[in-house]
Amino acid sequence: MKPAHTSPVIASLPGSKSDELLKAWEKYEAQTTTWQAPVVWQRASGVRVWDVDGREYLDWTSGVLVANVGHCHPRLVAVVQEAAAQLMNSYDFPTPSRIELARRMIDITPAHLDRCFFLTTGSEVVEAALRVAKRFTRGYETVSFFGGFHGRTYGALSAGGLQSPKKHYGPIAAGAIHVPFPYPYRSEMQGEEAIDWCLKLADQQIQASSTGSLAAVIVEPYLGAAGFIFPPEGFLKRVEQWAAEKGMLFILDEVQSSFGRTGRMFAMEWEDLRPQLACLAKGMGSGIPASCLLGQSDVMNAVGKGEMSSTCGGNPVSCAAALAVLDIIEEEDLVGNSYRMGERMKARLFEIQEASPYLGDVRGKGLVIGCEIVHDKKPKNRHRTWHGGLS
Repeated sequence: MKPAHTSPVIASLPGSKSDELLKAWEKYEAQTTTWQAPVVWQRASGVRVWDVDGREYLDWTSGVLVANVGHCHPRLVAVVQEAAAQLMNSYDFPTPSRIELARRMIDITPAHLDRCFFLTTGSEVVEAALRVAKRFTRGYETVSFFGGFHGRTYGALSAGGLQSPKKHYGPIAAGAIHVPFPYPYRSEMQGEEAIDWCLKLADQQIQASSTGSLAAVIVEPYLGAAGFIFPPEGFLKRVEQWAAEKGMLFILDEVQSSFGRTGRMFAMEWEDLRPQLACLAKGMGSGIPASCLLGQSDVMNAVGKGEMSSTCGGNPVSCAAALAVLDIIEEEDLVGNSYRMGERMKARLFEIQEASPYLGDVRGKGLVIGCEIVHDKKPKNRHRTWHGGLS
């Protein structure tokens, strides 16, 4: 049996070295991320991070939900080093690793998704999905959900259903329509009743706001930035059917949920979803920037040759990293581990929930788990830790 981990408790932040570096950072870099804890990272391995003062932390968010095989997995590090020594950028020219990654991506996703397009970030892949959908349908209106987050570039930001990322940036993209997403913990309606209610309101919103030029609906399998909010079982399938009835493409934003995070390789597997377009990123490179738009041939081919590209998308280092990530996930059964550990963790959290007046809700799939902390379980008033980002 392994000995218990005995790292000292960190009583205050920052450490002296972190404090010195943070002052330099604040002097030179635009302060768009100062809400983070005052820690300067030095190195990481697996689920552990060390700062410049030598203090050790458990990383409960995998960086920013990217390190799906753990930080600096030795096999991934070796592959990246080897790839970087040979070729770092090839623009849109094919490389062996790019071709192999395309084949692998098509092989591991549902059969109808038979074309892929490589990019670098989650925002970039969402922008690409929206552009492809608009070109294919010749519409310009997109439907998305309250509480959704799809990225920080203009089109993706406009599709998002949170105010804070959009505040004071002026008008959003034309045609962005937002509709309700079910929130089981904070709704009197549950299951099919909640689903029916949300889609009824969505119909009303479209009736009031649409000019008759609908292109696509885009949705996350769960609301990540809003607090890991999972909809009732069957909601996503109903959205897929609803989109088809409206003549819209169904775009599934799996930027956060893909590559084993929910206990399935892709969250779409939970309800046998068949999106025409799927957005993948974050865990794809497990720390190396990589993203991928998957789609049906007829939809993807609506964009002509040379009409859409990405400067660093599909670069040799990212492709090599993504291939290594796929191998590690498969060989170490990380999808199965995500499911098993998630079930074990939720079981313990449910026990704590029963005993605590402050743990209002426990929800999740795989290792995507949200805990809603409240002052009192009956009025469900959020504790201030919620507003500080604890989920």
